Amino acid sequence: MKTLEEVRKIFEGDRFATENGAVIEEIGDHSAVCSLNITASHRNAMGAVMGGTYFMLADFAFAVAANWEKMGCVSLHSDISFLGAAKGEKLIAKAVCLKEGKTTACYRIDVTDELGNLAAMVTATGYHVQ
Repeated sequence: MKTLEEVRKIFEGDRFATENGAVIEEIGDHSAVCSLNITASHRNAMGAVMGGTYFMLADFAFAVAANWEKMGCVSLHSDISFLGAAKGEKLIAKAVCLKEGKTTACYRIDVTDELGNLAAMVTATGYHVQ
């Protein structure tokens, strides 16, 4: 079983996510929680968190959840629903596996702020390349 620190080291290679502030907070059986402190660079021209920020964090949480135990699952399809604006200063993405098959997997990722406001929901279908 890998430790949280070992998993964080592995996913330092996901430079787009980590260089934009994404942090792995928790790992579990086909699950992960990742967070991001919202900065001015994550906001759009209207001052709200840019949609790509929500998706990047959700995609990172999916990648961690689907691969930390055994590498080899890639995203085949993702769908995001924006449900509300984050009110806090931190985003939290919780990824859980809904179905793990021989070649595909389905995950749900909820993105909230630290106040508990649900801002986005992503469903992701993964494909096991290994």
